[in-house]
Amino acid sequence: MNTTTRHTLAVDCRALTKQYGQGENAVQALRGVDLDVRTGEMTYLVGPSGCGKTTLISVIAGTLDRTSGSCHVFGDDVASWGERKRAAWRGRNVGFVFQALNLVPTLTAAENVAVPLMILGEGHDAALKRAATMLERVDLGARTRSLPAQLSGGQQQRVAIARALVHEPRLVVCDEPTSALDHETGQRVMELLRSVASRDDRALLVVTHDSRIFALADRIAHMDDGRVERVESAPSSH
Repeated sequence: MNTTTRHTLAVDCRALTKQYGQGENAVQALRGVDLDVRTGEMTYLVGPSGCGKTTLISVIAGTLDRTSGSCHVFGDDVASWGERKRAAWRGRNVGFVFQALNLVPTLTAAENVAVPLMILGEGHDAALKRAATMLERVDLGARTRSLPAQLSGGQQQRVAIARALVHEPRLVVCDEPTSALDHETGQRVMELLRSVASRDDRALLVVTHDSRIFALADRIAHMDDGRVERVESAPSSH
């Protein structure tokens, strides 16, 4: 852990619930989640498939409404806002690495990475230049003009990670960021993500099943059946 970092709460969830459907068809995805995510740290969410991890990060990131409870991100109750204000907040403050990647097939790697910058109003050329620099940081500097279909699964994953980081968001949310990467590349990518998180104004939340990267976390929150059962320090310090 970076002992020089001054930790504050980036995410504060209390008694958070999420129900899909009504009546006999209702499914309780989250059942009273309490979770803190601190600035300057990388926090993992782990647990069996279907336990609510992806639902939880979607509520935290403001892409899914909660049913009850509270969730504040950097002090803001994002779910209480209208969709336009919420979308603008996400664009400035959140970087996403989706499990499905969601790359635009008709855009080059650099153009995909530049999308968050252009949404925020940065000029085309400046955005592409910053995107190319970020692609170099994930070892894809030679593939800036490649379309997603011309890249391997692991390379596409790294494009998605570069896109999540390029606008320097305060909260980075990752859903299985190493799932398509070999061990060495996965370690390099997670070390890059750690370097992003190790600042007192940022936080990183990672959903993962990859035990090979557990030692890179600061804290690991274990989920089961829609609840956070326990939160523990990572197996080794940094």
